[in-house]
Amino acid sequence: MQNEKPEPFLSHAEPVLLVKDVAETVAYWHEVLGFPGHWTWGTPPNHGGVSWHGAFIQFSGDIEAADRMRGQCVWIRVKNIRELYQLHRDRNAEIIMHLEKQPWGFEEYVVEDLNGNYITFAAPAASGGESKSQPLPAHVRTLGRALTTGEYRKLAESVGWSGTQTDEVLQQKLDATLFTSVAENTETGEVIGCALVLGDGLSFFYIKDVMVHRDWQRKQVGSAIMREIKRWLDANAPHGALVGLFTGHVLAPFYQQTGFGEAFGMIRIIDRSQLG
Repeated sequence: MQNEKPEPFLSHAEPVLLVKDVAETVAYWHEVLGFPGHWTWGTPPNHGGVSWHGAFIQFSGDIEAADRMRGQCVWIRVKNIRELYQLHRDRNAEIIMHLEKQPWGFEEYVVEDLNGNYITFAAPAASGGESKSQPLPAHVRTLGRALTTGEYRKLAESVGWSGTQTDEVLQQKLDATLFTSVAENTETGEVIGCALVLGDGLSFFYIKDVMVHRDWQRKQVGSAIMREIKRWLDANAPHGALVGLFTGHVLAPFYQQTGFGEAFGMIRIIDRSQLG
C-alpha cells in the first residue's frame, strides 16, 4: 500500500505591522491594549510582538515604510467584548469607532494605535431571541474549604464519573490539593459543586475535577466556582506562574470566561499493566 502524504496543517497566522519604533509599539500594545505576552529582538529592538490567547501580532521597525503603510488594519475576534471595551476606555486608548452592532452580525469597535494603524475588536452579536442564562440562586455560596470523601463521591456520581479509588487513596488526593473551590446550598449545607487546584505552589497550578451536581447545572454554579478559583490564584500565584487545565472544545468557551486560552500540549497516561 502506497504511503499517503500528510496534509498541510495551518495552526495560526500572525500579521506583521511595519512601525516606527518597535519598543514603543510593544509597550503600547502591552500597557494600553492589554496584551500580556510581549517580546522584542535586537538592541535596540528592530522586531517584536505581542500575544493574548489566540491572537499574535508582530512588529518590524522601518520608519520610512511605516509612514507609507500608515493605516494598516488588524481584525481581532474576542470574547467578553464589553469588558475589553471598558478596559480600553479606562486605559485611554484612542477609540475612533465606539462599540456598536454591525449589519453583518458582529459588535465591533476600532482603536487607532500610536502608529496610526487600526485594530478592530469584534464579537458575534447576541440575537434578540436568545434565552438568558438563569442567574445564580441567592442561596448558593462559594468558598474555599476541604471536601470530604463522601462529598466528593456524591458529586462524582451525579455527573456520571465512576471511580474505583479507595477512600484512603481518594483522601490522599484531596489532601494534596492547594485549594478547593466549593459551592454550597446554604439552605441545606449540601455541596453542589467543586473544583480542585493542584501544583507546586510556585510556578505551576493545575485545575481539575470541576464538577456541578446534575440538579444544579445551567444555573451559573460552575461560573461561580471558577470565579472563586480565579480570586485565589490572583491572590496566591506568583507573577509568571502557569495555570493549566484540560477540557474539550465544547467547554472551551466556559473556561475562556475566566481568562483561559487554547494551547497546544501533549499528555502521557501511565499504564501499569504495560510495565514489567
